[in-house]
Amino acid sequence: MYVTPEQIQAAGKASIDSILSLYTAQFAAIEKLANLNANAVKSAFEDSIANARALTGAKDVQEFIGLQSTFAQPTIEKAIAYSKSVYEVATEASAEFAKMNERRVSEMNENFVSLLDKAAKNAPAGSDVAVTAVKQMIAAANSAYDNFNKVAKQASEIAEANVAAATETVKGLAKAKKAA
Repeated sequence: MYVTPEQIQAAGKASIDSILSLYTAQFAAIEKLANLNANAVKSAFEDSIANARALTGAKDVQEFIGLQSTFAQPTIEKAIAYSKSVYEVATEASAEFAKMNERRVSEMNENFVSLLDKAAKNAPAGSDVAVTAVKQMIAAANSAYDNFNKVAKQASEIAEANVAAATETVKGLAKAKKAA
């Protein structure tokens, strides 16, 4: 059993394609975060200017304090929205990386099993027990990997639900404080 130059070239191309896909996904996530941050900074700057203008127009201390308290609620809501957006970008990027990793692991396993089958054809008699054992180990590893991915997805879903619940709690507290 010999490795041909075409097989080496195909393996190299697959590796390069995999790396480029990963870099593209990372760049997309970084771009989303940069846009999110730029919009947040712009919004905070504009709000600061508007708040400063409103405060300079206050006629007395009571109005000044009243204006300051009205600025808190929108700021809290924007901070919550920003945090939620960052979390969404991170979750989306993580899911994309997990999909790429699953694809790569699947391809590697298929290639290894194919190589193992080719080697088994040229192996001496009686080696089929060893080949079967290796295939069973691969199947067990794949099963463990799948279970790990399921647990990770469940943990991600739980974390997302907790973030949503925390967001609603903070919004509720802010509204209750405003009403009081």
